[in-house]
Amino acid sequence: FQRATPDQLWKLTRPGNRHDRLTRDNLLDLEDHRLVRIESVQEDQRQVWVLTKRGHGEAKQLLEPKGIRVSALRKQEHDPDTGQLLGTGYDDHAAAVTSTAAELHRAGIGHLLGFQTEIGHRLGSSFVQRADLVVRAPEAGVPVLLVEVDRRTEDAHELVAKLRRYWEWGRLLPKDAPKNKADLVRSRPDAIEHVDHDKRLWRRVYPPTGREGLVPLAFVFADTTAAKVANTVAVLEEDGRRYWAPRRYDSLYAKAVTALDYRQAVPVVITTLEQLQEHGADAAVWRRLGRDGAQTLTAALDNPDGDALYRAQEARAEAQYKQRRAAEREAQRPVCSRCGQKFSDERWEEITVH
Repeated sequence: FQRATPDQLWKLTRPGNRHDRLTRDNLLDLEDHRLVRIESVQEDQRQVWVLTKRGHGEAKQLLEPKGIRVSALRKQEHDPDTGQLLGTGYDDHAAAVTSTAAELHRAGIGHLLGFQTEIGHRLGSSFVQRADLVVRAPEAGVPVLLVEVDRRTEDAHELVAKLRRYWEWGRLLPKDAPKNKADLVRSRPDAIEHVDHDKRLWRRVYPPTGREGLVPLAFVFADTTAAKVANTVAVLEEDGRRYWAPRRYDSLYAKAVTALDYRQAVPVVITTLEQLQEHGADAAVWRRLGRDGAQTLTAALDNPDGDALYRAQEARAEAQYKQRRAAEREAQRPVCSRCGQKFSDERWEEITVH
């Protein structure tokens, strides 16, 4: 993370503590060793801390061998005329992203090295869609979750465009895909729907989600009103339906199968930072697009009306069909005119052949 306050670091590093005193003491100790510094103090007296050049170097030595990217160094620059420290504006969006990660970690969703910020997803047009936060929390039932934090500074239709781009990215093939498959998808875009997910690009980047569909996406709204959130969600549900909505299964037993096919959809959940802070990220504060009411994160991501229900309904419908066919056949079985007994299968077959 670029910057963090003691409160955020407390929730990220010592969520079991009752307050942030230990975190503050550690920051002061790191400051004595010239590893961190205070970049600014906000109007509400929150101190914003960043790494020094020395601290940034040590962080890279610790994390990069583990495959974890370190954010860029916040350089300390001064105005040549006034000597005033430059670049101390605390970006509210960056703060909301860090706070979201802190609340997720405090609830046991994601470990310290399971968060990454500003991760790019390159589309076929070379446009790069950057996720504000990527969460990996397999132990909490969330192998991967892409998070977009919005302080209502973006138009609702721009959020729909982001959803579309994540959906498009989930439908890409890797560059080394077999030529015949790549040519087929290029000539007929819907052909990608018949390519297993483990053969697509996104599975080279992220682990399987454990659920049907593409990589799940969360929109976390911050510093806004309930009315604005409701309006934005209404636009996402209506204009983004193609990207998040499941389809009906193509089944021989259409009347008996009510399950929905989520395999080509992006699971989208929404919440607010204020709800995460008040109730906790493990509480029922998440709503899945297309559903009513709030759920826990894993419940919102699950598909109880999806593949498992489809297989059960399909099997039940097939068994009922076989029973019905068997009953119809039994009703047509011939009866011996002399003894009144029904023909055996062998006798019935014999007279049918002859």
